Amino acid sequence: MATTFVFQNKAIPVYMSEQNKKAMRKLEAILNQKWETGKQALKQCLATLISIEIVGSEATLHALTEHHSLTISLY
Repeated sequence: MATTFVFQNKAIPVYMSEQNKKAMRKLEAILNQKWETGKQALKQCLATLISIEIVGSEATLHALTEHHSLTISLY
């Protein structure tokens, strides 16, 4: 299942196996927090974010380059 998520005025596609509103709310909160207080590598990933894949309790953040892609825990 695919949906879109607006982050930093960009529409980012989010792919997940099932619709999970709790995971989407948690993802939004975590990304906003990491944008404000995260390390430089995470901020670079968020600046070049092209898609997000949620599997279970983890979100894989896909950036323009594979080197900047990261996986974060939602819980």
